[in-house]
Amino acid sequence: MRAEGVAVEELARAGREVADLVADHLDTVGGRRVWGPLDAADRAWLTDQPLPVEGRSLTELVQDVRTRVMRYPMGNGHPRFFGWVNSPPSPAGVLVEPLAGALNPSCAGGEHAGSMLERSVVRWLAELVGFPHPPGGGLLTSGASMATIVCLAAARHRAARRAGWDVREQGLFGQAPLVLYQSEESHSCVLKAAELLGIGRRNVRTVPVNARFAMDTAALRATIADDIGQGLRPFCVCASAGTVNTGAIDALDDIAAITDEFGLWFHVDGAYGALGVLAEQNRAAYAGLERADSLALDPHKWLGVPVDCGCALVRDPTMLRDAFSFVPPYLRDESADDLGWFSEYGIEQTRPFRALRAWATMSHLGRDGIIRLVQHTTRLAHTLATMIEQADDFELLAPVSASITVFRHRPDPGGDAGRCDELNREIPAAVQHRGRVFFTGTTLAGQHALRACFLNPATTEDDLMTLLDEIRAAAAQLTR
Repeated sequence: MRAEGVAVEELARAGREVADLVADHLDTVGGRRVWGPLDAADRAWLTDQPLPVEGRSLTELVQDVRTRVMRYPMGNGHPRFFGWVNSPPSPAGVLVEPLAGALNPSCAGGEHAGSMLERSVVRWLAELVGFPHPPGGGLLTSGASMATIVCLAAARHRAARRAGWDVREQGLFGQAPLVLYQSEESHSCVLKAAELLGIGRRNVRTVPVNARFAMDTAALRATIADDIGQGLRPFCVCASAGTVNTGAIDALDDIAAITDEFGLWFHVDGAYGALGVLAEQNRAAYAGLERADSLALDPHKWLGVPVDCGCALVRDPTMLRDAFSFVPPYLRDESADDLGWFSEYGIEQTRPFRALRAWATMSHLGRDGIIRLVQHTTRLAHTLATMIEQADDFELLAPVSASITVFRHRPDPGGDAGRCDELNREIPAAVQHRGRVFFTGTTLAGQHALRACFLNPATTEDDLMTLLDEIRAAAAQLTR
């Protein structure tokens, strides 16, 4: 028998080779370099190869992946990868991903496993973070950037309808500007969404942050009142439940009260940090999350679901359906229940089977395992903060709120401040090229900083000591 021009025996043989390759990679990743630059020949092969004239065998393809691709990981599967907010892949998610590909459904809707399973996954995510979930109140997306666009489109639609016009029919031209509010520490996806939705950068207000790098709620209220006084139309506040820079959590309950006062949509960016509510030591900081009109979160971050897998959750499902539903006759499914298709709730029409790897990941961990993962990685961030505070040559720059620690290296505490800042700008790349640890830099309060994010359940306290030792070694090289 043949499948898509390939003998089943050949497919099975190549599949076993891939399974062995995956298992070997995951088993040995901790003993290899975290990251390394590409060889010139391999870079040329990866970027400049011509399309083959004749097709190649599956075995040849697997060999190319083994020798040309697997040698150059991003590094995020390694227990000493602390960069950005990129998790190691869940083994369960890796296991089922080929099965989703084998089925290859479009999860726009319809009565099949792909679209049905997504309903359970979305409900599980909402239950984990304590967000109210009516049926139809969410969908999986490519990531939080897309989830933010989906949620803010619903907010825009509601604001326009309240003002007496149909934004889908009339657009925004000729109307009083809609104004969006974010903090200085908001993720760039908020601004991107505002641009794409026609809000425009000049109608996005960036609210200052306090000493904890959370949104200044007094400044927020004053800014909204001032815009109303100028005849503008405030419509949405975007708060953060764990910023990607420091892990800061905005005062969600206070912001919810402000949005209630002014009748605004309350959106929470919990892409990285929403699951932090599961850590006992942080739970109180998330009060008010359940009051949001919408929440964006990323199962492919803290949960480790293989990318891509984001999620948009809304309190009122009709807001999404009103903003997006467009069902031509040839796609109508008269047997569908009252919820309709997922494609009515977002931008994508053809949608991949994201739910399978999310379902497998969460089922494999279970609620208790997810809580242990969040608590372990949060504890690592607090432990590193303590180690930094106890060291003479490091300085903690922000309180730990989730699983991110922001700090800087000060080998000469009384030395030149400008040189210290330049050194901290240079350290991340120097450490990355040494290969034992990977972390990234950032800027905070106008100065260069070092930033470590913890998402890997295999990371230990010994790895934290290695991180600090590698920073010291790289700094010594740079100042030699």
